Amino acid sequence: MNRIGVVGIVIEDIESVSMVNEILHSHADIIVGRMGIPYKNKNINVISIIVDGTTDDIGSLTGKLGSVSGITVKSALTKKIFHDN
Repeated sequence: MNRIGVVGIVIEDIESVSMVNEILHSHADIIVGRMGIPYKNKNINVISIIVDGTTDDIGSLTGKLGSVSGITVKSALTKKIFHDN
């Protein structure tokens, strides 16, 4: 049983970008879409990810991202549970 949600990622340490990309790649099966914006004036990057997965899968993604230095991660999930098709 899956939930749909959005994961917001703020990257303040540019050295962490490659680690973020590796983590996102390893969770590609739950990522529906991704938008990344480099905010050059503030020297940060902002990424929003649309996810469709179990709470465990999404928690694994956000937990791994949250452990990376220089990264802030927040998620919002639907209350409604969706069944896989």
